[in-house]
Amino acid sequence: MSQWKERVEKKHVVVGVLGLGYVGLPLAREFANTGLKVVGFDIDEKKVRILNSGRSIIKHVPHAQVRQIVKTGRFRATTDMTRLKTVDAILVCVPTPLTENREPDVQFIVGSTETIAKYLRPGQLVVLESTTYPGTSRELMVPILETSGLKAGRDFHVAYSPEREDPGNKDFTTKTIPKVVGGLTKQCLDAACELYGAAIERTVRVSSLEAAEAAKILENIYRCVNIAMVNELKVVFERMGIDVWEVINAASTKPFGFKAFYPGPGLGGHCIPIDPFYLTWKARQYGMPTRFIELAGEINTSMPHYVIARTIEALNERCKSLKGSKVLVLGLAYKKDIDDLRESPSIELIELLRQRGAKVDYSDPHIPRTHKQRQHDLKMVSKKLSANMLAGYDVVLISTDHTDVDYGWIVKHAKLVVDTRNATAAVRGTARKVVKA
Repeated sequence: MSQWKERVEKKHVVVGVLGLGYVGLPLAREFANTGLKVVGFDIDEKKVRILNSGRSIIKHVPHAQVRQIVKTGRFRATTDMTRLKTVDAILVCVPTPLTENREPDVQFIVGSTETIAKYLRPGQLVVLESTTYPGTSRELMVPILETSGLKAGRDFHVAYSPEREDPGNKDFTTKTIPKVVGGLTKQCLDAACELYGAAIERTVRVSSLEAAEAAKILENIYRCVNIAMVNELKVVFERMGIDVWEVINAASTKPFGFKAFYPGPGLGGHCIPIDPFYLTWKARQYGMPTRFIELAGEINTSMPHYVIARTIEALNERCKSLKGSKVLVLGLAYKKDIDDLRESPSIELIELLRQRGAKVDYSDPHIPRTHKQRQHDLKMVSKKLSANMLAGYDVVLISTDHTDVDYGWIVKHAKLVVDTRNATAAVRGTARKVVKA
């Protein structure tokens, strides 16, 4: 450990980041910025070429930051997995989606771990960052890594440190968000904390791999169930003629005992719509029901259908049918001011609208065109907003409330607006044109 600590301090450790997406790239940037050499691994040849040219692939990591770490020689991306044996630490940042049956899909963790095992050498540190169920590192990864003939905790280190990326958050960065770390052994924990401590301002030690895995699951379940609560209240209060956003803002004036969560058209992003179900699946192995979590999931996944129902009602009041109507979905990203459409409720809204015979377009200043995803391929191009263009749609559905959109102008020129984000709250004279959903 003394040798490892000295090597980290002298910047002699080479860090490998496996998976250069919304988690891996910001992490690679922080280690490179601190003076360590970083090798980024990804199977996407196009992504690797873009990064090595000094350009970014995600909005919240600017081109200038990638250009800087490439220019200094501290970062290089590759598809050559044999180079895993040349790095000292391997940080695994791969997707953890759900199957169609809402069970954990760990194929990317398994595939990555099998690849690492081929090139694993004594003294290396392997850390999983992907959000997953408690037990994944110990029960799934360690046995695969030990097919190399090396013994975990003796010949190489294993740790778990969950990613906490929040794209678009202007208050916190990868560097300033505390890093929870759990290790297979105390030495494993020490090695991981020494490494992360070189690039992250604060590390938070926990007693085990499972405790670190569970901490991340808890963070996302906390948000999931609170969002489900306000989504349910939105539906109830709408029936009562009460504005849920006004109620939340009023409740937020209490200086203690209340934290505001806001409703929307559904959950988006890679974490909150998915991760709670990792725990429900694992809990079933222990014969434990997770009714609270599953109910929250049901409420949140039902919200796109509620939005469609409200849209149909609004059109019916204007003697129009959804079938054949022209609908503009405003905002494709899963939240404001980012270019990330993973699990975005806008995608399901578009598909539900299409199923009901609507003619659908979208406009999003951050996503000029859609790309193929695991379960979706919309094949759409963002429409440029204009007064005449807005007037040509039967309804404009605000799904993402980007701050660089003038919603007063939208309301002025649109025939009908369905607002799922309270984006039009400050616009006067909306009663006749705006329906909240």
